[in-house]
Order: sequence, then C-alpha cells, then structure tokens
Amino acid sequence: MHRVLTTCCFCACGCNLYLEVEDGKVVGVIPSKQHPIARGNLCVKGWNIFEFVHHKDRLRYPLIRKNGRLEEANWEDALGLIARRLSEIKEKHGPESLGVFSSAKCTNEENYLLMKFTRTVLKTNNIDHCARLCHSPSVIGLGNAFGSSAMTNSIAELAGAEVILVTGSNTTEQHPQIARFIFDALERKAKLIVVDPRRIALSKVANVYLQPRLGTDIIWLNGMMKIIMEEGLHDDSFVSMRTENFQAFTKHLEQFDLEQVESICGIPLEGLRQAARMYASVKRAVIIYSMGITQHVSGTDNVQSIANLAMLTGHVEQEFTGVGPLRGQNNVQGACDMGALPTTLSGYQNVADAGVRKKFERVWKCELPVAPGMTGTDMVHGALDKKIRAMFIMGENPVLSHPDVKTTRNAIERLDFLAVSDIFLTETAELADVVLPAASFAEKDGTFTSTERRVQRVRQAIPPIGSCKADWQIICELSSRMAYLMDYESPAEIMEEIAMLTPIYGGIYHGRLENRWGLFWPCPSRDHPGTPFLHKGSFARGKGHFECVDYRPPAEIPDDEYPFYLTTGRIYQHWHTGSISRRITMLSRDEPDAFVEMNPVDGRRLGVRDGKPVRVISRRGEITVGARLTEAVPEKMVFIPFHFHEAPANILTHDKCDPIARIPEFKVCAVRLEKVQ
Repeated sequence: MHRVLTTCCFCACGCNLYLEVEDGKVVGVIPSKQHPIARGNLCVKGWNIFEFVHHKDRLRYPLIRKNGRLEEANWEDALGLIARRLSEIKEKHGPESLGVFSSAKCTNEENYLLMKFTRTVLKTNNIDHCARLCHSPSVIGLGNAFGSSAMTNSIAELAGAEVILVTGSNTTEQHPQIARFIFDALERKAKLIVVDPRRIALSKVANVYLQPRLGTDIIWLNGMMKIIMEEGLHDDSFVSMRTENFQAFTKHLEQFDLEQVESICGIPLEGLRQAARMYASVKRAVIIYSMGITQHVSGTDNVQSIANLAMLTGHVEQEFTGVGPLRGQNNVQGACDMGALPTTLSGYQNVADAGVRKKFERVWKCELPVAPGMTGTDMVHGALDKKIRAMFIMGENPVLSHPDVKTTRNAIERLDFLAVSDIFLTETAELADVVLPAASFAEKDGTFTSTERRVQRVRQAIPPIGSCKADWQIICELSSRMAYLMDYESPAEIMEEIAMLTPIYGGIYHGRLENRWGLFWPCPSRDHPGTPFLHKGSFARGKGHFECVDYRPPAEIPDDEYPFYLTTGRIYQHWHTGSISRRITMLSRDEPDAFVEMNPVDGRRLGVRDGKPVRVISRRGEITVGARLTEAVPEKMVFIPFHFHEAPANILTHDKCDPIARIPEFKVCAVRLEKVQ
C-alpha cells in the first residue's frame, strides 16, 4: 500500500488528502494533518471520496448511438464521429450554432484547453460552465465594485475576525471546513451575525439572527447601510480616499424607507440596528455569502450591495476583513480563471479587447472570434429555437442542474448532435449521440483552484480505469482531428502556457506547487509568494465603485393557487446532481431519498405527518417526496434539495434569470402542497 497526496474533488474548500492505493485500486483516504484548511480533518464526503472511483457504473469505453441506443465503440470511431459532426454543423450553420459546456469538476489545465479548443477550432465564444448557475453575479458584481470577483481574503483569516456576517450560506453543511474557522473565531470572542430565511445550524450560535423573506436581500442590505450612515458609523476616511460614486450612492440611500425592512423583508428594525452597529463598530469584519445571495433575478444587485456595505465600513483591503463568495464546486473558481466563460479569456481578459486577442492569437497562431458568446442558460434556450445545433459537454449535467427540467430536457433533445465526456452515464449523457469515458480526479494530474484562490496540485494515484482518458487528452486528440494540433506532453506543459498568457497565474508552475500548500493568485512572477488577500493599498480597478441599487422582487411569488414559497439547495451528504455522491454507500445510506422541509404548523394544516409523502406542484411540474417537519423553515415556505433524479427539484423551478448575469432564480418560486392519500 502507498499514499498519494492530492486535492479533494467535492467542494471548493480545497482540502488536501492522501489516497491509499493497494494493488492498483484506491481503497481509502487519510486527511493531511499539515494542510492549512484540512488540518487533519475531512467532511463526510471527503472521508468517503475513494468509493466512487471504482464503482461498477463507471464509464469504461466510448459509446455511440446506433438505432436509438448507445452501444460500445472504440476511441477512433467516437472521436472521428464527433470531429465530423461538429465540422459539418459548423460549415452548414456557422460557428455560432455550436455550444460548449466546460466543467468545474475538471482541472485548470482541462478547462483552459477546452476554452482554447472552443475559440481556435470551433471559432466561437459560446463556452460556459456551472458558475453561470452559482456565482456569475459575483463575477460581475464584485468585478464592477472591486475589479476582481474572487474572495478578497484567505479562509484562515476568518479566525482573526472580530465580526463575521454570514448570509445565504449554510456554511456548516456546504463548506464545513470553512465553518471550522468561523468556530475558531467564536472561541476567540468574535461576534456572529446570520441572515438567512432558514434557521441554519450557524443561527443557533449567532449573536444576531435575522430571518428575511425570500428574495428581499436588497431591502435589509440597504436598510443596514442607511442605519450605518444615520448613526455615523461609516468609515469616512476610507470612503473618501479609496472609493468613487459615493455622493450619488448617499443621495440614493436617503430615499430608502426603513419601514420596508419590516413590511417587505419581515425583519424587525431593531434587530437590523443591532446587526448594523455590531458589523460597523469594529476594525476587522468579514462578510461570507453564497448562493442564497446569488441565485435570484436580483443576484448581481445583491452582490453589489454586499460590496457597498463592505466599502462603506472600510472592511476590505486589509487582513481579517473582506468579502467571501464561497464557491460551490471544487474548481469553479479555476474554471472561471481559465476563461471558460463567454466574454473572457483566461485571467478575465476581455475577448472584446483587440490587444488581448492579439496576444492570444500570436501564441495560438490563429484568428479568434470577436463577438461575445452565449451564456449556458442562453445556449439551452437557444437549442429550443435551433440557434444552437450541437453541443460538446464536459463533466456537466444540465438536464438536472438547470431550471425547469422539462424545458431543459426538451431543448437538449432538439440538438442535431450532442457529445458528452463524463465518468458516469448521467441524465445528460443518456441523451448524447457520443459518450466519452473520462478519467476521475484519482487518475490524472493537474491543478484545482479553491474558493480562496489557492492553486493546488491534483496528482494521479492510479492508471485510468478501462479505456478512460483524461479530459485534457480527449481535447487534444479531438482538436488534432479537426486540423488544429494540440501536442502537449503533460498538464505541467499546459500550465506553462497558462502562465505565459495569464498575468494572475504568471508565476504558477507545477514545480513551484510540489513542496508547498499551493499558491494564491495573483502570482505574477516565478519569485512572487502569492497574494493571500487582495486590494492591499488600492482596489484592482483603482477605486472601489459604489453602485445605487433598488429592490427588484422575485419573478414569481405565492398566490392563492400556489401559496407556498419554494427554495432549493444542497444538503451535507450529497453533491449537486448526485452522480458521484449517490454512488457512495455511506452518503446514500444517510440520505437515501428526496424530501421537503416544511414547518410543523403547515403540516398540521394540511394533515401531513413527518415522513409521509406529500405532492409539491408548481406551474411547471410536480414531484412526490417525504415530508420533513422542522421549524428550520418558516410557515408558508418549503425547502427541497436538488440531488435526486427520481424527484428532481428543478422540475418545479422557473427559468427567469438575472438580466445581467443570466443566473436562474433557483431560490424563489411558488408551489402548492397536497397530502398524498
């Protein structure tokens, strides 16, 4: 038996762990004691991560659809068919008829290559990934305010904060290792403010807990800032020296009516005053948020309001402060960094900038497309009206992860051609014309970038299973078949090209990552130590920008026919569409079935008992799940996790999007509940 140090492939905490290998099989896992985030500990998913690697459902050979059925094929035929069909559709309908989904489950090197393939071979900017569904408002909102969209400070700095404000993040369940640092801070007498529609675990230890109605975050954020201004708690020196547009912002804020805090948001005004004073009156305060803030039609506005609050109080640009958008998947930060987005190349370099394109064209030796591409949500919609004719999807499962599952599935089925690369036959792969068997994280080398911008090594522990190939090899072979040679010997060589073209990764090489716990970007040169916290001395954009933000209500609210609010999300034991976590014995044993959380008062009204089935119906569809009566949710609101394909929560959600970030509003829709007789 031997051990291989690598990085966890579940959430974006970036824990390092040792895979235990015996006779060519991964048989166990040990956390790294020295790793600054893991600290000798793993969550339940991390402890059981090894089990899915050798699962009987792993794809082991390519599949091609023949006579309506997927049949075993060889690599030559599978790659040849993909190359031919993509070329034919591109020639007949133009490059903009092609769409590509990259993956936050794959390495930086693989996301970079797929981004390169999309732009050099397919000649389109139609590439996106699951960040569209989680933190695209952060990319835009924090980018506009600060000049950078990532976490401003490192995870470990949470332990040194005096006040931590957590909103829209069920941190103990979704980022348990980050929650440990919050508890470290509480042991040092820090104060905790929690603002969340659900009574999450952190609310039990909070000094102040506020429970807003779904979709009303702008109200309490504007209210909190108005209180800070009225009581003279803002950092006037910081604001005047480091920010812009403050005068317009203050005039806009003067018009805000504090009575809306209770009437619209449902938060007692005195409770908000207590939170405002607590947050503004210390030197070191941090805001932590996640998809409870972003997955709204007002997601970008929500993020910009959080940035306003941090700047107003001077809680940014220094250690133990800042704004922390907690990323979901293990490499969603890295996939964004690598340019798997429709408007940017690697390092957030704008495709519309002629100078940027010229730099990449010089290295890639071809002309690049100019027009911004379509977002992932728009590509799915585009498939319905045949604007998108073909897709290549790497490690994503939009048939379950996108809203309004019926419409999404119909859109995917209307494609002229679909190719999918994945490790399991997901609900999306089942619809493909060609399926390619990809190597798992245990079977390849590369890097992941965690939520705190820490770039770390992924190390191969075993050879690829069956005839699987790493996605970077698949992309190279496909590209070569389409007359653009990609001849890389290893992911290390790909990273060298990334460093050459991407200033924030300019000093990051595999060799530098071998004997350290990663490097924080920006790391512009080989001798640079990395940057644990951003904006020291000044913001990346120069001066921080205050944005005037008004309340935008949710796209769908309860009425007489659909009287309940529905919000969706994840649970501790499972991950996203469940293709990996539901194949792990312990995780499926702990949470085998879908459920709906509902308040006991609503249960009594409907005659529904705990554990009994209940039908949840929206304007788009219905599912039947077990009732879980709990006071964690208020009356007239229910919560359903989206991991379960047999009861997909996203059959209920609508496809209305934030007009700027194009993120769907997963967090609010209207449903009714019926007792199942």
